[in-house]
Amino acid sequence: MLLICYPKCTTCQKAKKWLESQGIAYTERNIAEENPTYAELKEWYKKSGLPLKRFFNTSGLLYKSMQLKDKLPEMSEEEQLKLLATDGMLVKRPLVVDGDNVLTGFKEAEWTEKMLS
Repeated sequence: MLLICYPKCTTCQKAKKWLESQGIAYTERNIAEENPTYAELKEWYKKSGLPLKRFFNTSGLLYKSMQLKDKLPEMSEEEQLKLLATDGMLVKRPLVVDGDNVLTGFKEAEWTEKMLS
């Protein structure tokens, strides 16, 4: 399992504590140092079944400063994926990739359902 996170992010810290409390092993990747590539994002988006907007860190400063709330609806999926690949701070975190299972953000109930059932 790959956990892509930002070490200073409190939500990422909660997610790591939860994984450890469940005894789930993971490999951690710092999103600020190693941003997901376009190819990775495209693959994970397809596997996730989630709307592409769920991959954006909509509460982040960069998202807001770029006024993406207004711009995303006008962009193609291809353009959105390429934009996500430009900066890890645009990507919703934590991001978990475990085989075909891809989760964005940390919602304990959702993680429990997807990882423990």
